[in-house]
Amino acid sequence: MPLKKGSSKKTISSNIKTEMRAGKPRRQAIAIALNTAKPKKAAKGGSIKSPKPARIVKKRDGNRPVNIY
Repeated sequence: MPLKKGSSKKTISSNIKTEMRAGKPRRQAIAIALNTAKPKKAAKGGSIKSPKPARIVKKRDGNRPVNIY
């Protein structure tokens, strides 16, 4: 049976059950169900923040810079 498309908890839960009945391990069934779920759209006019860039700090001896996350 094909998986349902949608991002609601009910749909994802149904897809997990379908995959587990098909004989897939639990973790794999969860991954498949979440992968088929459509992502929720961002609010209109809003922006998605990018992750913080790595800070570069020099060592005391002045050799190579070190990335700190």
